[in-house]
Amino acid sequence: MKKLINSPEQVVEDMLQGMILAHPDYVRKLDGYHVLVRKNSPINGKVALVSGGGSGHEPAHGGYVGTGMLDGAVAGDVFTSPTPDPIYEAMKAVDSGAGVLLVVKNYTGDIMNFEMAKEMAEMEGIKVDYVVVNDDVSVENSTYTAGRRGIAGTIFVHKIAGAKAETGASLEEVKEVAQKTVDHVRSMGMALTPCIVPAAGKANFTLKENEMEIGMGIHGEPGTHKEFIQTADEVTEQLMKKILEDMQLAEGDEVAVMVNGLAATPLMELYIVNKKVHEILFQKGIKVYKTMVGEYMTSLEMAGCSVSILKLDNELKELLDAAADTPALKV
Repeated sequence: MKKLINSPEQVVEDMLQGMILAHPDYVRKLDGYHVLVRKNSPINGKVALVSGGGSGHEPAHGGYVGTGMLDGAVAGDVFTSPTPDPIYEAMKAVDSGAGVLLVVKNYTGDIMNFEMAKEMAEMEGIKVDYVVVNDDVSVENSTYTAGRRGIAGTIFVHKIAGAKAETGASLEEVKEVAQKTVDHVRSMGMALTPCIVPAAGKANFTLKENEMEIGMGIHGEPGTHKEFIQTADEVTEQLMKKILEDMQLAEGDEVAVMVNGLAATPLMELYIVNKKVHEILFQKGIKVYKTMVGEYMTSLEMAGCSVSILKLDNELKELLDAAADTPALKV
């Protein structure tokens, strides 16, 4: 195993310490917990957004703590849900009395632990609600989930719900637009290589030199199938076919596009994928309102990408365009 770490047991703590040193104007760390919160939290009268999950997906989730997105991010061990206690502490640290919305990706451990933390916070008088992101169209059930997985489309939820919260909207209103985003976003990914979880010290799955996996999850969960490597256009056509079959977009609809790298895919290749995504949408008469290309939710050093498509209306467009200032995303 070749990694720039000190020890597998220390990777999350070392990473978070490095993040607060890099971004002291944005975030602070809660003593004793793997939790980052906005530097100025709690913000009076504002609904707070808290998200999180296993580490290894950076810049998710701590990179999205800041104005217009998250108020708190909770980091579990690599590819492992955080336990209820740090989630609870994050909610306490960011709640101003207006309530907290939890943005949870659909993985069994995350659902269980965030729900337990919600109950703990409610016992302390904190008003809490949550949404579950399940944007991955590749498989209905997987190693880690009952139902669809939550992957890179989560970033759209962070952005839009975060923008709504900045307007002074109520918890009910922030949840409503967050759920609308969940309902309107679909994603699918693929992998060219596996990744190595530091604690394991070896690849978490295997692919032959001439193989790729279609529908791969962000923890290395199996996708729909393995096949011989194809061209970027052919791979993109596969991903988009499944996404568009599920979304049933109509001619004239407007969408936002996210082409997300899993950490080891050059921007050159992501832009090639993006070119084909735009061609496919243009041929169907679907208008691209906004495009994001880069690394938004990664998988350690895995090579591969995902494509996310968000169907827009006027409200979602306005919130997507709203100002955001975080370490990983600025609008």
